[in-house]
Amino acid sequence: MIFLDALDVSMVGVALPAIQHELSLSTSSLQWVVSGYVLGYGGLLLLGGRTADLLGRRRVFLVALGVFAVASLLGGIVDDGTLLIAARFVKGVAAAFTAPAALSIITTTFPEGPERNKALSIFTACGASGYSLGLVLSGLLTELDWRATLLMPVPVAVVALIAALRVLPRGAEDRAEGGHDLLGAVLITASMLLLVFTVVQAPEAGWASLRTIGSLVAVAALLGLFVFAELRMKHPLVRLGILRSGPIVRANLGLVILMGSYVAFQFVAMQYFQNLLGWSALGTALAFLPAGLLVAVTSTKMGDYADRFGTGKLIVVGAAALAGGYAIFLGIDSTPSLAGMVIPGMLLLGVAFALMFPALNIQATNGVHDDEQGLASGLLNTSGQVGGAIVLAVVTAVLTSGGGETLSIGSLRAAIVVSLVLALAGLAISAIGLRGRRVAAGEPDASKVYETV
Repeated sequence: MIFLDALDVSMVGVALPAIQHELSLSTSSLQWVVSGYVLGYGGLLLLGGRTADLLGRRRVFLVALGVFAVASLLGGIVDDGTLLIAARFVKGVAAAFTAPAALSIITTTFPEGPERNKALSIFTACGASGYSLGLVLSGLLTELDWRATLLMPVPVAVVALIAALRVLPRGAEDRAEGGHDLLGAVLITASMLLLVFTVVQAPEAGWASLRTIGSLVAVAALLGLFVFAELRMKHPLVRLGILRSGPIVRANLGLVILMGSYVAFQFVAMQYFQNLLGWSALGTALAFLPAGLLVAVTSTKMGDYADRFGTGKLIVVGAAALAGGYAIFLGIDSTPSLAGMVIPGMLLLGVAFALMFPALNIQATNGVHDDEQGLASGLLNTSGQVGGAIVLAVVTAVLTSGGGETLSIGSLRAAIVVSLVLALAGLAISAIGLRGRRVAAGEPDASKVYETV
């Protein structure tokens, strides 16, 4: 599923200008082709993860994957922008159930330690491969027809569905005890949807506008009610005690920073390469390819490195590489050097993803009981999606702060600084984790992770 999700995300970005032209969408409407997916995905991940724990991961995965395939098909054949955005939202909702179900299937199938670490490293390598392949295919398919980029995930989803029906065993998984926390589900879903909606709309409405401030106050109130309700529920949607684990909290913060800073950087780089330098869609996609290929080639080794060095050290080194990659791109100008800036910067970002993404997935699920793996996976995926939405909104505000539509080197550099500052914050947070007592990734008594602060 991570291959499919990464493939879809990387492909749709390159097709946006063609979609805008054919469907006569305004710029504000066009952003919802992306934001609609993020709203459905980020808003329902926690509910998706808990549903997988309660109803069975195989069942939830198969149903949601089928919905994903149908929504992909509808998105590729509609002729109306509103219907396309609606289809993208439904795809996001489906992904909110497939992603935590897929990750928790892995973490409950393989015992904690070297076997699980190896499986998770392969899992993340699939994501990198899907992203890299999507970049290349998007440039080629967009030249033929933008609809091809939206339809491409359909056969992949169908193949994945058939394989899952054959491979995933029936009735072999344990399910979490307890009923559905409907109140908690409504409160957290409403708060996440409103938060993502608010940050996506903030650049247009204004960060200091009454609408934005009022929405953020409403988000805080909903989250407060959620915490109040969860503390009193017999079977809560989110057992808040899981957040007492320092490693788990740091892993979620790490993914907020990793995904948030990179999604924002990617948006800035796309603007720089295509709109300022006039590169083609394919040329821009190829500029990102070194990072994706590096992750795809090396991710399968990360499980062994996690066993040997521990996840904390991998995250620290990855965060340093992330900051280094952004720092190199501060040197952007009208005549960028491929050898001096683009390739070295992209390779450093590839190193960062290769080290951090598998390590964060391992750290976020270590020490978690099987009946809460869906919850842990949902928390982690929510962190990545919400982080991406928030930081992208901030960067968009930075790019448009001058009030004009014309991009400048100065505004692009300022936007990259946002990603760099976040990466440095991530480096500091991950370094703090090395100061305390650490639990090795392959240590048998991994439940002690809960005791680490």
